[in-house]
Amino acid sequence: MLKLEVALAERSYPILIGGGLLSDPAVFAAHVPGRDLLLVSNTTVAPLYADRVRAALPDRRIVDLRLPDGEQYKTLEYVARVLDVLVANGFGRDSVVLALGGGVVGDLAGFSAACYQRGIAFAQLPTTLLAQVDSSVGGKTGVNHPGGKNMIGAFHQPCAVLADTTTLQTLPPRELRAGLAEVVKYGLVFDLQFLGWLERNVDALLALDPEALAHAIHRSCELKAEVVRRDERESGDRALLNLGHTFGHAIETATGYTEWLHGEAVATGMVIAADMSARLGLLPAADVLRVRELLQRIGLPVDPPRFGAQRALECMRIDKKVKSGRIRLVLLDRLGGARFTADYPDDALASTLATHFG
Repeated sequence: MLKLEVALAERSYPILIGGGLLSDPAVFAAHVPGRDLLLVSNTTVAPLYADRVRAALPDRRIVDLRLPDGEQYKTLEYVARVLDVLVANGFGRDSVVLALGGGVVGDLAGFSAACYQRGIAFAQLPTTLLAQVDSSVGGKTGVNHPGGKNMIGAFHQPCAVLADTTTLQTLPPRELRAGLAEVVKYGLVFDLQFLGWLERNVDALLALDPEALAHAIHRSCELKAEVVRRDERESGDRALLNLGHTFGHAIETATGYTEWLHGEAVATGMVIAADMSARLGLLPAADVLRVRELLQRIGLPVDPPRFGAQRALECMRIDKKVKSGRIRLVLLDRLGGARFTADYPDDALASTLATHFG
């Protein structure tokens, strides 16, 4: 088992990475407080793992809540369902919400915990690669709005993250590839050496090699934990983690959150961001091709649907990172280094959108 700490000003919490964590009573006893627990999962993950979580938590009161599976259900309507169950079962402020599933479950359950009685504890039990390397770490919780991705939410740090790598064995290949997009992001933004390791180990990762997966998850969490330590509420460096996300969120919003997985949209968004970086003279064209080829080797989409540059711009304008009406973007200065900026010519963005969205 690998262990990291997310060290924040007020407190720290552990990220545990290893096989069999969801079946280990000692892990839960050490890291998950509370007698009353609400286990939030979805109809896909719960039949696979809810029983083993229950078995690892003897002598606790556990209430199960199973939500529909899909990004389109990450809404206030389903937050209300979670809150209704908490109220109906008399959960107090010392209760704990367990988020068993991928990023949708983690975001929704975490936001519900942040709202209930002005904030109760929750633990992340991520079962997808994307959640294990990204969304479960750092305390961003929230839901989507028809007008934009993650427009409603709160910063609410978990009490622990238990990333059981054996859950990846049941992960559909498409979900695995989507998770690898976020892993690639860490290399592009922070660590050229890690990017090179990913290029050399694509086949091992796609084959679910345990050693390769453990290293990819550990290094991704290590990089994210460090940036969250420096900037918990995304007022500075943490914004760099949004490489590809502004373009990717536009894809998700325009397609109604039903056609593209988050990681797929981010992968395409990173290619678009790299291309715009090259148009601004920040990145050599050869590096744009290198990004594109790595994502294609993983099996990720690299071209967005052509719903038009104007529609893409409209969706980008409602992104949370817009400030004073200006769209702020993460661009690449080099592979392994990035900047968060609104200082770019409007025609560079316009030509980028026209090329990629039509």
